[in-house]
Amino acid sequence: MSHPVHLAVIYYSATGTGTEIANEISKAAEEAGALVRVRKVSELAPQAAIDSNPRWAAHHAATSGVPAPTTDDIEWADAVIFGSPSRFGNVASQLKQFLDTLSPLWSQNKLADKVYSGFTSATTLHGGHESTLLALYNTIHHFGGIIVPPGYTDAVKLVDGNPYGTSHQAEPGNEAESVNVHTRNAAKHQATRVVKIAQVLKSGLAS
Repeated sequence: MSHPVHLAVIYYSATGTGTEIANEISKAAEEAGALVRVRKVSELAPQAAIDSNPRWAAHHAATSGVPAPTTDDIEWADAVIFGSPSRFGNVASQLKQFLDTLSPLWSQNKLADKVYSGFTSATTLHGGHESTLLALYNTIHHFGGIIVPPGYTDAVKLVDGNPYGTSHQAEPGNEAESVNVHTRNAAKHQATRVVKIAQVLKSGLAS
């Protein structure tokens, strides 16, 4: 690509499912020619709560080197893929807190006309996968962003069954390791589609 797409993957993950999906998306996007920044939003939970769950504590320590997102990452990006576990059918407070810091960019119209998409996970089959993504997309409407869902644009989506974004049913106690080939295929397709659409828009704006 003469003008490669800039993709920011901004997510929250407590026990590792989101990190696995984010890394899969990042790898596929780079293979599609994008420049990628992976950012994990800052943890808000008290250390005592983190330490009460060994997997949470281990993942928190293992990802301590992943940079937290800044407004610069959003300005830099042509496309953003947000990721959040489902929290009672909604976006996790850690990601929501970061979204709430973007008002200065919003007031300057710097969030508009970018491509946005999302991914999520929950430990139950009907644990808020779709409602979490739809809640996330409410924010994107306010940005004036261009939502690019995977839909059913590839056969892999008929397997994971969520047209709104990649979603995964995590196995309790084995969350990160439970990310299977179906989820990975859905994540790859979503990343490739987002890069493709963002490239079309970027090329059109540059011409």
